[in-house]
Amino acid sequence: MILIKNGRVVDPKSKRDEVLDIIIKGDKISKIGKFESTNEYKKVIDASNCIVSPGLIDVHVHFRDPGFTHKEDIKTGSLSAAKGGFTTVVCMANTNPIVDNKETLEYIKEKAKLSPINVLQACAITKGFKGEELVDMKALKECGAVGFTDDGLPIMDSDVIYKAMLKAKELDVPLSFHEEDPSLITVAGINEGEISKKLGISGASNIAEDVMVARDCMIAIKTGAKVNIQHISSGVSVETVRMAKKLGANVYAEATPHHFTLTEEDVLTYGTNAKMNPPLRTEFDKNKIIEGLKDDTIEIIATDHAPHTYDEKNVEFAKAPSGIVGLETALALGVTNLVKKGHLSMIKLLEKMTINPAKLYNLDCGYIKEGAVADLVIFNENESYEVNNFASKSSNSPFIGHKLYGKINYTICRGNIVYEDK
Repeated sequence: MILIKNGRVVDPKSKRDEVLDIIIKGDKISKIGKFESTNEYKKVIDASNCIVSPGLIDVHVHFRDPGFTHKEDIKTGSLSAAKGGFTTVVCMANTNPIVDNKETLEYIKEKAKLSPINVLQACAITKGFKGEELVDMKALKECGAVGFTDDGLPIMDSDVIYKAMLKAKELDVPLSFHEEDPSLITVAGINEGEISKKLGISGASNIAEDVMVARDCMIAIKTGAKVNIQHISSGVSVETVRMAKKLGANVYAEATPHHFTLTEEDVLTYGTNAKMNPPLRTEFDKNKIIEGLKDDTIEIIATDHAPHTYDEKNVEFAKAPSGIVGLETALALGVTNLVKKGHLSMIKLLEKMTINPAKLYNLDCGYIKEGAVADLVIFNENESYEVNNFASKSSNSPFIGHKLYGKINYTICRGNIVYEDK
């Protein structure tokens, strides 16, 4: 058994926020209350001055397995997640081969069994990511897919989107959409604006995102499907989601830590490590995202953890792949830039990183309760650290060397300590 002593237990589901002890027996939370330390416990964790939260849940990661394991694989991605306080992740389908079939899904499920955390898989919406023919969503759900997404590519055919939403509604699974119209993008990964002009690059306008978000919100209103707008970056799109919710759409939106922390100006400092799809946008857009997080227009914080090698990123901007690693800095960026700056309370931040992601994907996790699976993270919101030494295979991050608050001491998954700060 494990005894966690004197931690500030913050559980967004029950709204509990008080100093308590937790006993873990096997893979479950056995008791919550006040208990004496005795020799019956194999480990006693002193969580004084720390927060004990449900294990974090990230609904948007790329573990690159199969096909791109020189960047990341399920093992290293899981270690990176555990170091970041995540006990459950949902992997995207843009692997090689694409996860649009049972065989590839079974391969991932088998490898996930060896992971110290819960690794779940979303399958493609369309066969081969071609945006034309729907996968067999029913069969893939029965095989273990938790949702469907063509993340990385937009689906341009509105009728395909409509049919996908009708099927998703029938099966009670979420659809997650990458919202960028490629016909409105010259060079991906950088906002079309003052900075792109300085660099002599014609980039990606926010209109490329806005038109897609508007279309999919309207179809979501019509179908009643549960829809997730991925990595929202445009202030106009935030307003569109807000409107769609008022009109009754079952639409979620996720924001990444880099989109609520950085702007297009940071491309000048970080170069290709500030290149992502959709791109970093203006101060106006960043503030709209923060506003959306504050009023729950945006319910979820997700990393879009996208590992690339040093050599892949160390090229001229237009030729570099988009994306950054994010699992190991997400919580601390939330604490530093949202909680410490007064935008969100701690319980609200954790809500967007635990119970809300669980609700999107119909998962029975993301909360602290007697009898529940012991997925927990223990961190000190007032302890700072310098970002370095990633557990991921890759280190393509603009935050290297940054001082952030929210140092993680322990991550516990299914009752096992899967990360301990030494």
